[in-house]
Amino acid sequence: MSTPEERFVALFDATHRALLSYAVRRVADPADAADVVAETFLVAWRRLDEVPSGDRARPWLFGVARRSLANLYRGERRRHALTDRLRETLSEIAPPDHPEPSDVEIALDRLGDDDRELLRLVAWEDLARDEIATALGISRATVRVRLHRARQRLLQQMTVPAEAPVEPVNRIPTTGHVVSEWVTAHPDVEEVR
Repeated sequence: MSTPEERFVALFDATHRALLSYAVRRVADPADAADVVAETFLVAWRRLDEVPSGDRARPWLFGVARRSLANLYRGERRRHALTDRLRETLSEIAPPDHPEPSDVEIALDRLGDDDRELLRLVAWEDLARDEIATALGISRATVRVRLHRARQRLLQQMTVPAEAPVEPVNRIPTTGHVVSEWVTAHPDVEEVR
C-alpha cells in the first residue's frame, strides 16, 4: 500500500501534461492555464481520498479542471464588470475635460509630497486624524503637528501668484523638519535636538 504522497505524485506524473494541454487550449494566457492545473491538483490533494483509483482518476481530474476553468472565467467576468464600473465612476469624479487648475490645486502642487498627501487624506478622503495616523504609520500627535504645518504652508502658497517660480522646501532628511532661512543664514548657531 502506498502513502498519500506517493499516490499523489503518481497521479500528477500520469496526468499533469494532459491537464495542462487541456487548459492551454481553453485560455488566452498560458499563465492562466498553469493556475488552472495548479488549482486542479490542489483540489486533488485536499480530496485525495475521493479521487477514484486507476483509469477513473483521469476523467475525475478533467472534471475538476473544468470547474477550475469555470471559476477562472467567472473571476474574469467579475473583474471586467468591476473595471467597467470603476471607469464609469472615475469619469463622474474626474471628468476628462478638466478645466484649468484652481488656485488651491496650484498651491497644492507646490507643496512637498508629504504635505500634499496629508492634506488630501483630510480633505479628499475625509479621514480623521486617527485614521490618518494608521494609514501613514505615525502617531496621532504627529499627524496633528504635521497637518497644522501643512495647512500653514498651503496658506503661504495660496498667497503666491500662480506664475511665480516654485521654491523647494528644504527638509532635514532624518527628521523631516523644515530648515528655515534663518538657520541657513546663521550657520554658527547649532540646532537643538
